[in-house]
Amino acid sequence: MHKEGFVEVEGGRIWYQINGRESGVPLVGLHGGPGGSSVGMERLLALSDDRPIVLYDQLGSGKSERPSDASLWRVDRFVRELATLRSVLGLEQVHLLGHSWGTMLLADYLLTQPTGVVSAIFSSPCLSAPRWVADADRLRLDLPADVQQVLTECEATGNTKSQAYKQATGVYMKKHVCRVEISPEERARRDAAFGEEVYNAMWGPSEFHATGTLKTYDRTDRLHEITVPTLFTCGRYDEASPESTKYYQSLVPGAKYHVFEESSHSAMREQPEEYLRVIRNFVASAERTNA
Repeated sequence: MHKEGFVEVEGGRIWYQINGRESGVPLVGLHGGPGGSSVGMERLLALSDDRPIVLYDQLGSGKSERPSDASLWRVDRFVRELATLRSVLGLEQVHLLGHSWGTMLLADYLLTQPTGVVSAIFSSPCLSAPRWVADADRLRLDLPADVQQVLTECEATGNTKSQAYKQATGVYMKKHVCRVEISPEERARRDAAFGEEVYNAMWGPSEFHATGTLKTYDRTDRLHEITVPTLFTCGRYDEASPESTKYYQSLVPGAKYHVFEESSHSAMREQPEEYLRVIRNFVASAERTNA
C-alpha cells in the first residue's frame, strides 16, 4: 500500500504518506527539527512489512506549506496538528515515534491523554531545553580550543550566520549529531526540505545555542503522567546524552531504555539494522501487552 496527500490543519496544509501493510497498528514518525522533515525518518519504511508506516512533514517544512506567520510556531499548535492528522486519516490506534524535537511534540501530545496510543518511543529525546544546553556546553569543552573560540565569539557578537560559525558547528555535528557520511543526494533532499524559519524561531541558530521559544521548555515535572508502554533510546555519543536520556526514562513508570553504542544523534542512520530491530521488537512487545 502507498498513499500520500495533504491534510488541512491550523495554519495550512501538511503532506503525509502511508506505506506498508493494510493491517496492523500504524507507526507514526514525528520528525526532528523543529523545521526538519520526514526525509530523516524514511528508514522507518523498512518496518512496513509489519504494519502501515505514516510519515508527515510538519507545517513549515518539507512538502507541507510554509506560511510566514511566527504565531504558528508553538508546541501546542503542532500538538493539534498531530491530533488533526490522526482524526482525518482515521488512525484510531497508533505507535508514536518522536525523534529529537519530535520527542517534545510527543510528550506534549501524550499529556493531552489521547486515546488509542499503543506505545511511545522517545528517540534521542530533548525533554528539557536547559538540560540539553548544559549537556552541549559540556560536550563543547571536548572540541579543539580554536573551534570553541569561534563558537563563543560568534555567539557573543551575533555572527552566527558566518561561514566560520558554520564550519565550527560542523565539527560538533560530526561528533555528536551524525558520525557517518550522508550521501550528497540525501543531504540535498534534507536541506531543501528544511524549514529554517521554524528552526530559528523555536530553537535558534545552532543545536547548542537556544535563543528561540523552546529555550525554557521542560517537561520533566510531568513525565510521570505518561502511562503507555514507553521506550527511550539514544546513541553513546549523542547530544541527547545517555545520562539525560536515562534520567527521562526514570521519570516514566515502567519505561525501557536502550543505548546504541556506535551512534550519536542519528542512530537510525548510523546503526540502521540495530535501530530497526530494537523498534520492531518494542512495538511488538507493546502490542502483546495491550492484547
